[in-house]
Amino acid sequence: MQPQPLVLCAIESAARVYQDRPVVFFMKGFRDVDLEDNEKQIRYFPTLSSRKNIYIFPLVMDEILKGTPLHSWYNKSNPEKERYWIHTLADSCRLALIWKYGGLYMDTDIITFRPVPCKNFLAGQHSKYSSNGIFGFSSNHNFTWACMESFVQNYNGGVWGFQGPTLFTRILKQLCDLPDFEDIKDISCGNISFLHPRRFYPIGYGGWTQFYKVWNKFPTFNDSYAVHLWNYMNQKQRRTMVPGSNTLVEHLYKNHCPSTYEAIQRNESLYL
Repeated sequence: MQPQPLVLCAIESAARVYQDRPVVFFMKGFRDVDLEDNEKQIRYFPTLSSRKNIYIFPLVMDEILKGTPLHSWYNKSNPEKERYWIHTLADSCRLALIWKYGGLYMDTDIITFRPVPCKNFLAGQHSKYSSNGIFGFSSNHNFTWACMESFVQNYNGGVWGFQGPTLFTRILKQLCDLPDFEDIKDISCGNISFLHPRRFYPIGYGGWTQFYKVWNKFPTFNDSYAVHLWNYMNQKQRRTMVPGSNTLVEHLYKNHCPSTYEAIQRNESLYL
């Protein structure tokens, strides 16, 4: 019930950019689906409560996966025997949600700058390799259905990312012979846009600490729609945004999630 400040910043930045669209955050802490309670739920997070397009929904896996190939897999699974269970669950529910409802999925360590201009897209992490940390599709798209079928048929819970980016990459390569990225040009694969790594990953995972360093001149990120901060890499060091540090992450908070930034700066609680 107390998401990291980066999560709140990610949600706020998305809500500011996509003001004409609902921004939904799923939480296990809320158990019952009752949209009339959203005002009560959003009040838990003062920095988000002024944004009228943010909705907090309960994460009910059985309901989300129902009607998809993932439902029977989920019911037969034994979490105690799974090495990466939380990651695998996250991989499954994002696929089911986007297949059912369409829209744009984003991890909660992505700070949004500007709208993605494509409806059906995948994010290149590097040449010929797709991320699943951000993607968008219309509802009932063939790609997301193919991913769910392959998720179950070729399931391998012992390998991190096998149901995530590796799955997306495998299905994309079945559809197209992917060339290497050139310059800052995106690639088309049928009605799917495979976006250049600079769109979301201008700083690769090996350079994630750059976000927490002081820069003489901040990058403009003019070629990016959003930026992924690789919070998975930060599990051990647990670096945070510190007001007044003049780091790149402080610069991003100031510009893209000012309500969250100002609350941290004033040492206010981010939760009620």
